[in-house]
Amino acid sequence: MHANPQEPIWSEEVVSLAVEVLRVLADPTRLHLAGLLLNEERSVSELASLLGKPVPGVSQHLARMRMARLVTTRKEGTSVLYRVENSHVRQLVVDTIGHVEHLLDDVPAHHRRLESLS
Repeated sequence: MHANPQEPIWSEEVVSLAVEVLRVLADPTRLHLAGLLLNEERSVSELASLLGKPVPGVSQHLARMRMARLVTTRKEGTSVLYRVENSHVRQLVVDTIGHVEHLLDDVPAHHRRLESLS
């Protein structure tokens, strides 16, 4: 059975929310933050230090990412630790960067890393 080509694949609500998620990630600082949070939790001060940016600005970016459910938090003592929300967010970031690496290089960095592991 074939779908009617006139019918949208996704609802307007799904498309609108997807566009908003992509808009949030379309900021260089937020994409860097997502990358830094792919494999481990980090505090705002640690993230700010790694990016060389002021803590208040990084905190504002993280708040926007949290509202878009791209990151989640966990309290540890007086610190708040951030991490990517789930495997879907992780895959979105990894696939986006991987796609761009393919656009820029015949042997993208993620393939070179895999080759060096062999």
